[in-house]
Amino acid sequence: MWVRVMPVRLRLCFPVMTVELRHLRAFLTIAEEGSITRAAGRLRVTQPALSRTLRQLEDHLGIRLVDRSTHHLHLTPAGRSLRDRAAAAVAAVDDVLDPGYAAGRPLRLGHAWSALGGHTVTLLRRWRSAHPDTPLELLRIDDRTAGLARGAVDVAVLRQPVDLPDVRTVRLLTEPRLATVPADSPLVERAVLTLADLIDQPIAVNTATGTTTLGLWPAGAAPATVVPVANTDDWLAAISAGRAVGVTTSATAAMYPTPAVAYRPLTDAPEVTVLLAWRHPPRHPGVADLVALAHEVVAA
Repeated sequence: MWVRVMPVRLRLCFPVMTVELRHLRAFLTIAEEGSITRAAGRLRVTQPALSRTLRQLEDHLGIRLVDRSTHHLHLTPAGRSLRDRAAAAVAAVDDVLDPGYAAGRPLRLGHAWSALGGHTVTLLRRWRSAHPDTPLELLRIDDRTAGLARGAVDVAVLRQPVDLPDVRTVRLLTEPRLATVPADSPLVERAVLTLADLIDQPIAVNTATGTTTLGLWPAGAAPATVVPVANTDDWLAAISAGRAVGVTTSATAAMYPTPAVAYRPLTDAPEVTVLLAWRHPPRHPGVADLVALAHEVVAA
């Protein structure tokens, strides 16, 4: 008996219109630029053509991705949800179609700040010795998933859990929290500090990727003034200039030693758990080796 095997149809296929990779690229560019006009210029297409491409994607999905009701374009909740998944899908296709992929592209390790602290150099050197044909690239990416959500990295160092589909995480180590104060602050005279010692000072908070929030302090006993910053460099600059104090982990003290600030143990703040995360199945054949080596390095 002969059985007719029907071809598998991709989910992106639709009876009226087929969604192509260009639709996702167009949407991601619009999301990054926050403007259809700027996105059209970057993609070198006309604004009406890009608007039609976006509308085709929205019609196919049956949802509105972009809120056009204001002067500055905003993603809808559905658009924000799609953005990370679309970025990961496009990055995966780019990897598959990259002529250099089979020859062994670099393994990309992302972090939002301070990498693995004092273990960073050891990890990089031991990887280079053990895997000379596969470069390990350390990339600082200022978002909470350190580039993992949008497919910019293969493995990410995280200091807070993330909710991403098809992502595996392992606990690597814990880091004690430290108070960070200007070098000329009277607090430098103390060997250790508590959260209460900081409440009368403006507190620098990395609102993009940091683990410090006012929730560290008891209710009603938190610093009154927050100095928001977007990355570790700006955070250090604010503290160095005497505009604020900060809370970080031992990794920052190891990666950013500077005479402009002083790091002091913070005795009553919980430690921060450091995770390694990667997509499953792994996007690079070296992921398992990197995870194993990282465990060896921090345990040494």
